[in-house]
Amino acid sequence: MTVPTEAAGDVRPPGERPASVLDELELRGLVAQTTGADALATALAGDPITYYCGFDPTAPSLHIGNLVQLLTMRRLQLAGHLPLALVGGATGLIGDPRMSGERVLNTPETVAGWVDRIRAQVQRYLDFEGRYAARMVNNLDWTAPMSAIDFLRDVGKHFRMGRMLAKETVSARLSSADGLSFTEFSYQILQGMDYLELYRRHGCTLQTGGNDQWGNLTSGTELIHKVEPQAAVHAMTTPLITKADGTKFGKTESGTVWLDAELTSPYAFYQFWVNTDDRDVGRYLRVFSFRSLEELAALDAATADRPQAREAQRALATEMTELVHGAGAATAAVEASAALFGRGDLGAVDAATLGAALREAGAVTVPAAEFGDEGRTVLQLLRDAGLAGSQSEARRIVAEGGANVNNERISDPERRVRIADSLHGRYLVLRRGRRMVAGVLVGER
Repeated sequence: MTVPTEAAGDVRPPGERPASVLDELELRGLVAQTTGADALATALAGDPITYYCGFDPTAPSLHIGNLVQLLTMRRLQLAGHLPLALVGGATGLIGDPRMSGERVLNTPETVAGWVDRIRAQVQRYLDFEGRYAARMVNNLDWTAPMSAIDFLRDVGKHFRMGRMLAKETVSARLSSADGLSFTEFSYQILQGMDYLELYRRHGCTLQTGGNDQWGNLTSGTELIHKVEPQAAVHAMTTPLITKADGTKFGKTESGTVWLDAELTSPYAFYQFWVNTDDRDVGRYLRVFSFRSLEELAALDAATADRPQAREAQRALATEMTELVHGAGAATAAVEASAALFGRGDLGAVDAATLGAALREAGAVTVPAAEFGDEGRTVLQLLRDAGLAGSQSEARRIVAEGGANVNNERISDPERRVRIADSLHGRYLVLRRGRRMVAGVLVGER
């Protein structure tokens, strides 16, 4: 990945830049709450400060919602501050309480494996060399050696039940039929202890996180103020990302959009961003893109003037796919997307990308035996792929010039397609008109 080198991605003349990195974050809609905006602005405008954000290994991969925190960390590092990336080997064994109910506890071995995977993902977005080098930390290092008695006496005594019970998630879960276990209830104490340990070990004075973490972040600042009264520490949250249509950001019909290419292919990742609603794309660009604010304003204008061109969506999708999966994967996704809709060479798309693209578009498997020696007719394939509901509808599609196989327009409804005609020995791309695409995968004999 090519990491942006301009502070916060802004390439304007110095006199026209926002006054501080905090101003930049606010202009991009990345500040929801702080423990004190003026004090934080002063701290960020002075000498480099050390800040941290935590990522719990409650799954084998981070997802695109985590990109908000990763890229906020990156912006602060580009502004000349020192990041600590915490992967929670201890907190990942418990999990932050969710509104939806109690988490399933994963085995220590599973969590340890996920710690390694997530550490590798986090490392892609920060620089670990140079003057503002990032450091990776694991809260299991200071939590595991601590006895239960020490935890209760040295840390737990500083937390008041009233404050803990008032936190939104805790209150909601206590009122639910399932209630809340003491295990999950203790999470906020563990996260508060993390901030105290990082303050003592590394001089960390800022914690960032999503706005749903505000209660956990302030647990840390309050604990530090109690045991280190002279400390000046801060917390800042970013807004939760929403979608204009009311559906949950980062979810598709096939599930969560992960950063791991094995869980969400680069093509599917690209398609998620390119399908962004016009009402959301400007906001997403400000949150996720490292383009300058002038470039973003130009893309806003393009969306308003030429929405059908989807220039902003393509810019967002290409930048995000390159950021997460690399330039090669981004290029392959762009080319596959174009080729699938008849604007490129399908033969030039590699097998893995084409397979991922067809699975995303919708593909069915037809056993090789059903092709026989003569192949299957285009009418059969249109029905196989779900692009026609009947033989007569399939004939009408062909007669109207709307049937394409591997980007070749078909005029003969009885035309037969053989296995030898498939791409990479397995894939057939069918298109009805300009926008309806599906695939047929040739199965085993």
